[in-house]
Amino acid sequence: MLGEKNLLNFLRSLTSFSEESYALLQPALEERELKKNDFLLKEGEVCSSLFYIVDGYCKSYYEIDGEIKNTGFFFENEIATNIQSFGSGEKSKFNIIACETMTVVLFAKEKLFEIAKQSQEVEALGRSCIRLYATKQEELLTVFQLYSAQERLEYLENKRPEILKRVSLSQVASFLGVKRETLSRIRRRRMSR
Repeated sequence: MLGEKNLLNFLRSLTSFSEESYALLQPALEERELKKNDFLLKEGEVCSSLFYIVDGYCKSYYEIDGEIKNTGFFFENEIATNIQSFGSGEKSKFNIIACETMTVVLFAKEKLFEIAKQSQEVEALGRSCIRLYATKQEELLTVFQLYSAQERLEYLENKRPEILKRVSLSQVASFLGVKRETLSRIRRRRMSR
């Protein structure tokens, strides 16, 4: 597997994880190559995987009346998923799509759950992955509920600069919930200070 070393390092950053548990986990893992605009998850599907990103990035978004509303960007050494659909088996209300060529490792839900019954380390790992994802999403939710557009931009500059470096201005504007022109004005104002 191309991203095996990075994946193992990532797993060990979340919880203590032995070589034996990693070997046990193998049947639940599948490496996949995606092209730009390939879907990891489509609205209306049940999310049956956690997606560990080896290379490239993806975004989550809603399509409302033909307009794209970006809700998240996920980069190397991060997990992308629909936590609600993954946990409950409900159909996803949003899409996750590759924004460039990507390599991901899929953690298949059913196999992961079966292996977790045999290994406390794998069970702890699953909980840690979900907790990490949920914590990041909750932080973003708080930022978007409490901060102005300018403060949200400052948050990205300080906490998620990879978004501003790799994502187009129009995509970032959609993510921040403003028009591209508004984002350009905010950036010009900040630069002129």
